[in-house]
Amino acid sequence: MPAPRPLLPRPGADPGRRRVLAALLGGPLLGAGGLTGCSDDPTGPVAAGPVELSVFWYGDRKRADLTEKALRLYSERNPEVSFRITWQGADGYHDRLATQAAGGNVPDLMQLDDGVLTEYGLREITLDLSPYTADNRLDLRALPDGLVRYGQVGGRTMGVAAGQTAAAVVFNRTLLRRLDLPEPRTGMSWPDYVDWAQRVTRASGGRVAGTMDPSGDYRAFWMWLRAQGAEFYRGRDLAFDREHLLQWFRLWQDARRDRATPSAALIEQADSGDLIRQLVITGAAAASFAWAHQLPALQSLTEDELGVASVPGPAAAQWARASMYWTVFRGSRHPAVAVDVINFLTSNGEAGVILGHERGLNPSLAVRRYTEGSINDPAQQRAAALGAELSDKLGPAPSPPPKGHPQVRNLLLAAAESVRSGTVSTRQAVDRFLLRADAALAT
Repeated sequence: MPAPRPLLPRPGADPGRRRVLAALLGGPLLGAGGLTGCSDDPTGPVAAGPVELSVFWYGDRKRADLTEKALRLYSERNPEVSFRITWQGADGYHDRLATQAAGGNVPDLMQLDDGVLTEYGLREITLDLSPYTADNRLDLRALPDGLVRYGQVGGRTMGVAAGQTAAAVVFNRTLLRRLDLPEPRTGMSWPDYVDWAQRVTRASGGRVAGTMDPSGDYRAFWMWLRAQGAEFYRGRDLAFDREHLLQWFRLWQDARRDRATPSAALIEQADSGDLIRQLVITGAAAASFAWAHQLPALQSLTEDELGVASVPGPAAAQWARASMYWTVFRGSRHPAVAVDVINFLTSNGEAGVILGHERGLNPSLAVRRYTEGSINDPAQQRAAALGAELSDKLGPAPSPPPKGHPQVRNLLLAAAESVRSGTVSTRQAVDRFLLRADAALAT
């Protein structure tokens, strides 16, 4: 039985807020005896004029079902607000959004990731939410400070975290028990992690490599940089130098030489990011690199039990990181209503129970306390436990990546693959990457 949850103030309980939203919707509040706007009524703002908001996000069917359920709850409390919903898988999502932006047909509410938040903000596709946060119509007071900052572009709030996640190592717990080997642990150093992976390869007689090679994974490289006291970006520029990237590639060259990782061909299959191709799922490696909130989806793809730990290095290399953001289209006809929906999705206790850990930890610390005990899925529980373990150890949040980050991300992957295949030397790959990455960030 889940533990009883404490009461959590819900959007809609404040009469002032309801009057403001009702005015924006274009109609008076209905009096007591009908759909009332009395101060103790938790149903939320009500108005005579109907509003339909378009909403677009990426994810799988489970995310869609949960998000639609949460939006239905909002409409139940605000009957004049309805939603026109579109969703799809991650592949091609931002391309589709870009096409919509070019045609001026952007959804009122959309889900973005940190790779494009800065670009959409600078191009004024997304609405500056700062006026709404200033008077707490969009209430971010229960969010970790770092998570709030990671939604700001040039000091303006351009997105609100839909969830909080962490860069993680997902490992095959069943396999490690069979091999009688320890699990990777949060806080282990990068050299210790590579040594652990070598032990796995040896113990399995070479049938399973210890770890995915993350040399082309920007998440892992970013965490490694922060462990060295460096950063990935400084403003619109790369914040690391040639020697940093050479050291990173050499770390994984040595790991491949010592058979801690599988063959280059297997690694490239997993480089696509497709969960079903991750080596911890295909059985080619005991561990893969992923986002912590992806653990339940990965677990659904295998009968073996999966565990999760933070990426190697100090926990302070991590920060309060948005798994994705909710944003509002700058040209929305109903921006204040759209903002109110974001407020509901990110700070309402019952919405938090519905959404669970699907997008990661709820952004609101108050909602996390409210929903404690409501998560029944073991994989979600393990992912949530990692988030709780890291919560008081996180380092300062950087700014969201600059415009050009998606290209830089792809260039890093291409450089790593060229090193693994031996088509160019490590120095050539690094020099080529730096030249092309600087050009991508300058455009």
